[in-house]
Amino acid sequence: MKWFKDLNNRQIRLTDERQEHIETDHPEMAGQIDKIQETLLNPDIVIRSRTDPDVELFYRHYEVTPVTEKYLCVVVKILTEDIFIITAYFTDKIKRGEVLWKRK
Repeated sequence: MKWFKDLNNRQIRLTDERQEHIETDHPEMAGQIDKIQETLLNPDIVIRSRTDPDVELFYRHYEVTPVTEKYLCVVVKILTEDIFIITAYFTDKIKRGEVLWKRK
């Protein structure tokens, strides 16, 4: 298990099972742990999921990724007693939803 901090200094866990899911379902994410940490600590924008109010989507733009210029989206479940990463993937678009934080 790995632990990260986000821009609000919250401890966020990434289980071995979730890391395996990320790297298996999104093979371009292999070796991208440093980018996950950077996205949590220094995102461009954080959006609340429209389908689950307990999920926050952290986005950071990268000019260079294994799949060209993309945003990295780190999907985090926020519960009272637990905060953990569900998945992470590269994407072209930021999903719609309530903006919780945006870089100025």
